[in-house]
Amino acid sequence: MELAGARVLVAGATGVLGGELARALAGAGARLALTGRDEGRLQALAAELGGAPARAADAVDVESVRASVDAAADALGGLDAVVVAWGVVAFGPAADADDAVTEELFAVNTLAPMSLVRAALPHLADGGAVVLLSAIVADAPTLGMAEYSASKAALSAWASVLRRELRGRSVAVLDVRPPHVDTGLVDRALAGSPPRLPAGHDRGEVVAAVLDGLREGAREVVLDPGEKRLVRR
Repeated sequence: MELAGARVLVAGATGVLGGELARALAGAGARLALTGRDEGRLQALAAELGGAPARAADAVDVESVRASVDAAADALGGLDAVVVAWGVVAFGPAADADDAVTEELFAVNTLAPMSLVRAALPHLADGGAVVLLSAIVADAPTLGMAEYSASKAALSAWASVLRRELRGRSVAVLDVRPPHVDTGLVDRALAGSPPRLPAGHDRGEVVAAVLDGLREGAREVVLDPGEKRLVRR
């Protein structure tokens, strides 16, 4: 994909990683639309990026998600890519997990991205792309993070099927599974205290890998455990 001029919706743009992805895409010449839950931060980012169209949406409100997608497609005249950077986390032993917390984890981390992508597909150009921010725990479930790991693994599994189903339209599905990145998410956990986590991976490398993955039509971005760097394949 040529990023210059590409029409891209960034969902979760008010988060740390989503905001950095939006800035990098804008810097590469993409035409952006933004959505996120925090209206104030969303409008501030939109202004920073030259007045990008923006509409607030709550990830767990299907109607607001669909409305934000439709508004983005209307403003941009269609979509060439959607980038979904929603996420919440919770900690604690699996046996002690609260059902309501588990439901919210799956609602935000799994069901909401699915819903947004389904809403976007009718607007998405053939040859376009879907980017889903998953996590390394999809491949390596972590003690004290069973429900979070499961929600990300479910999203990754869904992405692998979606990729095969969209081959006829030549739509790339990029599953991004980075290691722990310091975005402040652990400080806003739905429940519990985090286990000992490694130092946060460089956010700039994650953002660069996403943009390069879009350009190359890659299937996934994952950590090379030997070299401790992100690779695209």
